Amino acid sequence: MSACPSFDYLMVLPHLRVQNANAVSSPLTHGFPSMTAFLGLMWALERRCRAAGLDLTFRAVGVVCHDHQEQVSDDWFVKSFRLTRNPIDKHGKTAAIVEEGRIHLELSLVFAVESERWLRDPDARQADTGTVAELVSQMRVAGGTIMPPENPTWHRYQPYSEPMHGEKRWESFRKLRMRWLPGFTLVSRDELIDTRLAELHEDDAEATRLDAWLSLCRINWRYETPEKDTAQARRDAWKHDRDGLGWIVPIPVGYGALGDVYPAGAVANARDASTPFRFVESLYSVGQWISPHRLHDPQQMLWYADSQPDNGLYRCRNDFLPTPEFDLFEASFD
Repeated sequence: MSACPSFDYLMVLPHLRVQNANAVSSPLTHGFPSMTAFLGLMWALERRCRAAGLDLTFRAVGVVCHDHQEQVSDDWFVKSFRLTRNPIDKHGKTAAIVEEGRIHLELSLVFAVESERWLRDPDARQADTGTVAELVSQMRVAGGTIMPPENPTWHRYQPYSEPMHGEKRWESFRKLRMRWLPGFTLVSRDELIDTRLAELHEDDAEATRLDAWLSLCRINWRYETPEKDTAQARRDAWKHDRDGLGWIVPIPVGYGALGDVYPAGAVANARDASTPFRFVESLYSVGQWISPHRLHDPQQMLWYADSQPDNGLYRCRNDFLPTPEFDLFEASFD
């Protein structure tokens, strides 16, 4: 498995208001957009920066979510997406409704950046950061539209960048993470699947990793016979398996190949006839939302691409590992 690429700066575009982002993150999950969407944004932004003459290389991306509002009906146990009513087609018939999940977001985008120009000329950093913010404002974020800030002159909406090299790296990151509060950042918890699988094997030797993933995707309740037959004891006898896990969510992390690579133009109706083609399906894992002040290193929040074509894997990774000094497991599900 690869590791997060090295970088010299963190560039932050704070409190972006994104309207109607894609809430259907994969065929099996919905809610916050997939991290693959933000990696795609990063690559598209790098191409635009090069076209604008900026000497910037984007290595990884992190996201801090400050607010969200998924566009679903509030019907208690059964929820459905709020869909648009499409106009009639050219024949005067009702057009088919394609179910689209949408979500409004307030995000801070954190890019890991390398730039030889910034190392030579530190004064160019702020000007280039402003140019990048202008380029992003013209782009889509996970299919959503970036709305203008409430007041462009407010300090909280101003883009900024900080060096992440030298002796003051930790001090710089410590200040940055406090600026992202209140908010939560998504990190990878792949190891929880192995832990849950070991627990399932205690009762079922044929349990698979899919069973472990599904078990982590839900709240599993069990009833333990109380010692005393009282109303309070019977209520306390109901236990769930979320104690100590924190805010765990199922997430898509990329794509796995279903077959060989086809030459460019060999597959009909492909979007790009000049690029080799391969059929893939989504890969799934488990993530955790944590507060940025619990991070002790920028790599813990950054996502980067890990493509292994020979193994048929095209996925994004994050190098987060729980650290006992911050006690990431102290929060329980209420």
